[in-house]
Amino acid sequence: MDLENQKRVKDFADEYGAENLVVVLGAAEGEAAGLAAETVTAGDPTFAGPLTGVQLGLTVYHVCEPEMKEEFDEAVYDEQVSMMEMVLDVDDIVSEMSSIRDEFCKYL
Repeated sequence: MDLENQKRVKDFADEYGAENLVVVLGAAEGEAAGLAAETVTAGDPTFAGPLTGVQLGLTVYHVCEPEMKEEFDEAVYDEQVSMMEMVLDVDDIVSEMSSIRDEFCKYL
């Protein structure tokens, strides 16, 4: 997650309260999704951005996870996400995201 997006997330958490935010990611690999998820839950693991040492504990999902998929209108999901979903390792992404949520999320 780049530094500008870290700042946006931190500002939203300050303005609206971390308990009122859900971060939805769309990274193409489990490892990349996990890194972004860790950043918004436990703090920036690269120690480079505004979330360094900031444990927001935000609720975080990947757009391809079943919990998120059922929130979208099926036609919109098919049009916007389903093509990419066919080439992603969704099981790896779900596993990575579940692990991060179990360890670091405060607001499930």
